[in-house]
This record gives sequence, C-alpha cells and structure tokens, in this order.
Amino acid sequence: MFSIFPTARLRPSPFYDATVAEGMNSAMVYNGMILPASYGDREAEYWRLINGVSQWDVAVERQVQLKGPDAAELAQILSPRDLTKCKVGQGKYVAMCNHDGAIVNDPILLKLDEDLFWFSIADSDVWLWASAIAAERKLDVEITEPDVSPMALQGPMAEDVVAHVCGDWVRDLKYFWFRESHIDGIPVAVQRSGWSKQGGFEIYLRDGTKGTQLWNIFKEAGQPWGIGPGAPTSAERTESGLVSVGGDTSDNTNPYEVRLGRYVDLHVPDHVVGIQALRKIAEEGPKRHQLGVILEGDVPAPLGLNWEPIILNGEHLGDMTNCVWSPRMNANIGYALISVKAQIGDDVTIQRPAGEVSAKLVDLPFI
Repeated sequence: MFSIFPTARLRPSPFYDATVAEGMNSAMVYNGMILPASYGDREAEYWRLINGVSQWDVAVERQVQLKGPDAAELAQILSPRDLTKCKVGQGKYVAMCNHDGAIVNDPILLKLDEDLFWFSIADSDVWLWASAIAAERKLDVEITEPDVSPMALQGPMAEDVVAHVCGDWVRDLKYFWFRESHIDGIPVAVQRSGWSKQGGFEIYLRDGTKGTQLWNIFKEAGQPWGIGPGAPTSAERTESGLVSVGGDTSDNTNPYEVRLGRYVDLHVPDHVVGIQALRKIAEEGPKRHQLGVILEGDVPAPLGLNWEPIILNGEHLGDMTNCVWSPRMNANIGYALISVKAQIGDDVTIQRPAGEVSAKLVDLPFI
C-alpha cells in the first residue's frame, strides 16, 4: 500500500494526533483534509457502531459561515428548502443545487443567530460557491470558514456517553437541533446528528488547539460503554440507505433521482438557486432513480475507483455507485443509479472488473 505524501494543501484535523494514537491505518482525502477510514479491524468497528458507541473524527465536515445583515437571505438563496420557520438552535438538511438543479453539496444548515449561519458541508467547495453567489447578488454578508471541527459519537449507546459528559439536557435535543456549551472550558456546539442510522451526536469543537483534549475526554468517559474509534465509511451507511453526495451522485444528478426530493420545497422564491429547474424536473418526473442492488456471491467485493455499469435485457441502463459487504445481510450490497425503466425485483447484470455478476434490484433502505 502507498502512503499519503504530506503537503501544505492537505490540512490535518484537530483530532489528527488522537486518531494516529488510536491506530488509524487507512484514510481518504475529503475537503482537502485527512478523513480516517479504519483503525485496522473493520468488523469490530462495524459491530461497535451497531451495538455500542463509535467515536469518529469528522472534522472534514468544514463549516461555511454566513454572517451579516443578508446572511439569512443568502442561506435561503443557497437552499431549495424553506428556511422561514427555522429557529435559532435548529439545523436543517439541505440538498444544495446549481442552476440546473444538480446537487453540488448536501450540508446541514445550523442557525446560530438571526444573522449567523453555518453550512456543515460535504466534499465540495461551498465557500467558493457561496462567495460567488453573494457577490453576484450584491449581498451584505461575510463568508468565512470558522475554527469549527466536528467529532461524532454514533451508535445506540452514544446518548449515554454524551449525557455523561455534557449533562442530561442532551437527551432532550431533537434531531438536527443543537445547543452551544462548554466541556471542561472547551467551547462546543452539541447537535443530535450524524451519518448513521444508529443514533448519535456531533460535537462541534470551536477551538482547534483542543482537539486531542476533547477526543480524550469522550474516550475516557465512554469506557464503561465500550467506546472505540471508527469512521463514517462503514457498511452501515449503505445498509441504512444514506446517500453520499459526490460518491453516489455525479455532476448532473438531481435530488429526485437519489431520494432527496422531500428536502425540496417548490414554493420557495424564484431567486433560490436551482429552484426553477427543480420545478421542471418535479413536473416532468426524474429519468433515473436510486435503488438497492444485492449481488450474488459470498466473498466481499467492494467497489473500486469507478462506478460499474448495470445491464438489463442487454441495455446499459445505469451504474452501481457503491458496493460493500454487509455483515448483517451476509452479501455484497450497493446502490444503482438507473433508468426508471428498471424496477424493484428486476434481475440485472453488473459489469465488474473481475467479470460479470448477477444481481437483483431492491428497495431502499436494506435494513
């Protein structure tokens, strides 16, 4: 295996030293940063997420901050979701689109004040996008990347660990709601959220010099619950039907094709980026949809670096966008981004690097 060559273009996370000490042995690049992928025992990491509590460095989820008199207006312009009723302390999942209605990112919007918002982003340059839109619309808003880095606690026991550290008030947080607080003097925002369906929280560290200290606070507090390190690259996300924008989507994928149409409010103002294209797509109906796919075979065979063609009745109708071995299903599973001519229950062939594999299209989520 090769190693990642260090460069000033590749930023370390505030939790980087802690993850190295934990035994991180594989990683990927995400938003110009190192995202841990595994600590050497993927099976143990998987079951820890399913049954206990897993600690993740997700500082790669950078924050794009909007502040100023026109911050709320810009947030709405960038969001094809109605934000008029969003309250301070509330978060909203946003399928952010370009002018053609294609997804460019799927951040969580956090409203910290009437004139202060964060977009907690996936892997693309929302700072550049937001800055360009603000300048073009001549808005009075400052757009920055603040010193904010999330750490996630995920799994059915995560709430007990976070409550042990922060207090029982965290048990009352609704999904995507958050509260600003301090942990041993370290400024944080605590949100019920995370890229799994097992439940959990994201702790937004607001002082990058305190990464190792904050990591160790939760590591020590979580010992009675069997806490251990993990990463958001687990098979659980595919089993649970979570979409990876940029992985399961391309430059021309719209929200309706990947089960995100429920996050589009067609009544938002006409000046919202992409909304007019999305109205047309909604009226005509999407040409593709996202389905699950279960592959034949009992040997783990993950997706490589490229999508893999899916053939139905001799015709290339779509592609498999991810593939993982599911410990709970004892099978290779993945997603198909495929023509609406293909339906649940269809038997298909997937052209894999090692040869063709038979598979069946199924509904999502798998579990």
